[in-house]
Amino acid sequence: MTQRVALATVMDRLSIYAVITDYAAAVDDGAWEDYGALFTPDGRADYRGAGGSEGPAAEAARWLAESLRPFPARQHLIVNRRLDLQDLGGYPGDRAQVRADYLSPVGPEAWDGESAPALVTGGRYVFELRRTEPGWRIHTVTAHRKWRYAPGAAAG
Repeated sequence: MTQRVALATVMDRLSIYAVITDYAAAVDDGAWEDYGALFTPDGRADYRGAGGSEGPAAEAARWLAESLRPFPARQHLIVNRRLDLQDLGGYPGDRAQVRADYLSPVGPEAWDGESAPALVTGGRYVFELRRTEPGWRIHTVTAHRKWRYAPGAAAG
């Protein structure tokens, strides 16, 4: 691998990680135009594994906006990112996959230090990304919820 290829690979990794971070920020901020811009034109989101819907990114944005409306205080963390960048014989390709864990506490208002979030969920995302003319974009995102906790809810 030449230095030029190594640098290109590092730049791809940084760009892909920025897209994933921007995804979390867009969802947390309710910035649905920004959310949509992170996807390829045919991009899709599958939230069925987290209790949601599946469909084109624009439909997913509408579903997220509606389902998150009761929870304006959000802090969506995406961690433990594992990136597989397409390898074309030692050269980076135009496809990538990121598997990453998420932790998502949400609440009806900003927390004052005494109250707890209304709901906390955790799971794993699988992002499929494509290199496009404007840069890396999400082709698909699939959420797999592993657990859910509602503080104060009765155990049952």
